Amino acid sequence: MRPDFLGATKLLNNQLHLLVDSHAHLDGKQFAHDLDETIERATANGISHILTIGCDLESSAKSIAMAEKYENIFAAVGVHPHDATEINDSALAKLRSMLRHPKVVALGELGLDYYRDRSPREIQRSAFREQIRLAKEIGKPIIVHDRDAHEEVVQILKEENASAVGGVLHCFSGDLNMAQQCLDLGFYLSFTGTITYPKNDAVREIIKEIPIDRMLVETDCPYLSPQKFRGKRNEPAYVRYTAEKMAEIKGLTIDDVARVTNRNCHNLFGFGSVDQSSKIAYQIRDSLYLNITNRCTNSCIFCAKFSNFVVKGHELHLDHEPSVAEIKQVIGDPTRYAEIVFCGYGEPLLRLDIVKEISRWLKNQGVTVRINSDGQANLVHGHNILPELAGLIDAISISLNAPNSENYHHLCRSTFGAQKSYQAVKEFLQQAGQYIPDVTATAVSYPGIDIAACEQVARELGVKFRAREYNELG
Repeated sequence: MRPDFLGATKLLNNQLHLLVDSHAHLDGKQFAHDLDETIERATANGISHILTIGCDLESSAKSIAMAEKYENIFAAVGVHPHDATEINDSALAKLRSMLRHPKVVALGELGLDYYRDRSPREIQRSAFREQIRLAKEIGKPIIVHDRDAHEEVVQILKEENASAVGGVLHCFSGDLNMAQQCLDLGFYLSFTGTITYPKNDAVREIIKEIPIDRMLVETDCPYLSPQKFRGKRNEPAYVRYTAEKMAEIKGLTIDDVARVTNRNCHNLFGFGSVDQSSKIAYQIRDSLYLNITNRCTNSCIFCAKFSNFVVKGHELHLDHEPSVAEIKQVIGDPTRYAEIVFCGYGEPLLRLDIVKEISRWLKNQGVTVRINSDGQANLVHGHNILPELAGLIDAISISLNAPNSENYHHLCRSTFGAQKSYQAVKEFLQQAGQYIPDVTATAVSYPGIDIAACEQVARELGVKFRAREYNELG
């Protein structure tokens, strides 16, 4: 039976949201007497996969043996900075051989530790560089340990072109500036149960500020137990507490965090599976979003669909534009959701007739309906379409994104040109309140967008304003 200490996040069908523990140390003596039971507890508590990490040649070999024994365990091999004196040509040759094992998905953990200084710093630096070069040679990502060595870790990652293979800063402890530098290098950031500690506001603030599509969750067990078990041995089942706290910080559900972080693990390490079933209708928090077209009036320079179509772990690349019947089928019972939102990776009002028909069906069932739009529908259709939305739409969010036409065209690259498109967006915002009860102008917090100036324009237009997290469609 599942222990009752992890019963807080059950689905309606009594299944826990599956999670991945992306960093564990299961080879140590702390698990020598109950490893099977530890793994069984993890599985019973919805942990689908565990990545166990090597810290030296011996623990790396043990991690591989464990991955061979257990289907849901994968391994990383490497030499920790504490053991950096172990790195020589022979050790690198052994790691090179280990890295070719089919269940070894990364090189790590490697890095710098200037807190304990168990190896001379110059040797730590050399071992760090040598292992990055080996990872690039084999083509596998790295798992980076950083303690009190933030500037040098980033410097070496840059100098060694570690972005060629990517990886993760595990148990991230740097500041927001370092976090952004790591994200710019293409790295993920991973967080442990320490984010549940009452005095760890600094790390929680970083989680709040960075996009979840670049985060992982981990235990680093047997260390760093979450607050509820602080002082006791940590284990993979407890990664759920980290995920729950991350959900609380980001204003998401545990299901959102599980879906996104699992996909991140899959993208980085190649294990686990990705849910491809949510292309048309996808849930974030308690809202259901409808992705009815990938076409758009704009080609915004900040739009993530030019690199991929993933939003909060959902794959939104359509192979066709869904019909009314298809949309209704994937919605199912709409009363289960707080609201239904026309959004997705495209401009929904390009399909005005579909929006009206689905909205009419939803309103007949008492469901709240919202639209996220670029505000150029009147240009697209050649007339004012807002009266057609009266009584069907409860709220609309319109992307303003710039305080003037020049900036708008630079950022959004409308097919209608600079002056015409921006003026149409402002007029749409001004007129929308006559037909839709709740109207909000939005701007993406993308570098170069003057959020304060956009808010001032919204105020002059008499509508509410919201700054949206970069790459957020909600």
